[in-house]
Amino acid sequence: MSDPIRVLQVIGIMNRGGAETMIMNLYRNIDRNKVQFDFVENENDGAFFDDEIRSLGGNIYHCPRFTGKNILAYKKWWREFFDKHKEYKIVHGHIGSTAAFYLKEAKKHGIVTIAHSHNTDGKNRKQALYNIFSYPTRHIADYLFMCSKQAGIDRYGEKAAADPNRAFFFPNSIDTEAFCFKENIRNRKREELGISDKELLIGHVGRFADQKNHAFLLDVFQKITSLEPNAKLILVGDGDLRSDIEKKIASLGLDKKVILTGNRSDVGELMMTMDVLAFPSKYEGLPVTLVEAQCSGLPCVISDTVPSDAILIKDRVKVCSLGESASSWAETVLHCNYTDRVSCAEKVREAGFDIKESAKWLEDFYCEKAR
Repeated sequence: MSDPIRVLQVIGIMNRGGAETMIMNLYRNIDRNKVQFDFVENENDGAFFDDEIRSLGGNIYHCPRFTGKNILAYKKWWREFFDKHKEYKIVHGHIGSTAAFYLKEAKKHGIVTIAHSHNTDGKNRKQALYNIFSYPTRHIADYLFMCSKQAGIDRYGEKAAADPNRAFFFPNSIDTEAFCFKENIRNRKREELGISDKELLIGHVGRFADQKNHAFLLDVFQKITSLEPNAKLILVGDGDLRSDIEKKIASLGLDKKVILTGNRSDVGELMMTMDVLAFPSKYEGLPVTLVEAQCSGLPCVISDTVPSDAILIKDRVKVCSLGESASSWAETVLHCNYTDRVSCAEKVREAGFDIKESAKWLEDFYCEKAR
């Protein structure tokens, strides 16, 4: 048997996040006798998925974090990396800000290149700088992947994103079985968390970053508790802004009402404990969390910045504008129907978001292009 095709995945750091979780789901489900993943991370700290990556046969390398001032050193690192590592047939780039650098260097070494857009435009100063650095990518990458139509347009422009020979919609697929709602798991997990049948559990899954808008979510939850004293909030995830959020929780007097779990490997089970998902993101590509929640049959209240492509089951999702007040959001959350909870895994599979199908498609794509 011939050696598997080695594909280099370029990512910030393999902690639990939407894109990272999807990449790991693909890695677990792809035929590793045919395709093997290696990773370049832009952080030196140990990451959540590193041990599993190594157990699956993947290698992990660390490149310098790009600061703008170290552009020459950054390019040099990539040039020397590809000079040394001749085994790669494909580079799949998930870091957009520097993709123009590392994908260009990969092409010089005869490697097939893929750029992958996981987000829409955040429309802030940081995003403006990102757009300047990432703009050439549309002319460099051999293939352009996008998690939603808008994510493709924002990253590559309308013309490139519509090119049928280069641009591909790649769904943020999930392990539908892991998020298939089960009443017995819900009951067991709520007991573990100390959540009674009379308590309403509002949930959120996402890293503690400005994009996810946790501060506003806490304002919404405070309004909810004034209307429904038995409500609690569970925040699943971690990130740079966690300490800021902890301070706000304390300042609002919500210490006994909010559960912070950190990064977890049992997100599917935690979603089964929730009664509604509140998701007020400032911008999104196509959030994996929302696909998972719909699979679990969880009612969702989301911001109008989330692309409509992410709404797979309309009767499970309500959309609110970020221009609306926290009180308005609270009313919407409290008017969700929590009583008819059933699994929607089959509907999510029918919509094309099952990880097994996506992994097979990607496997075939890699094998074809590597030839």
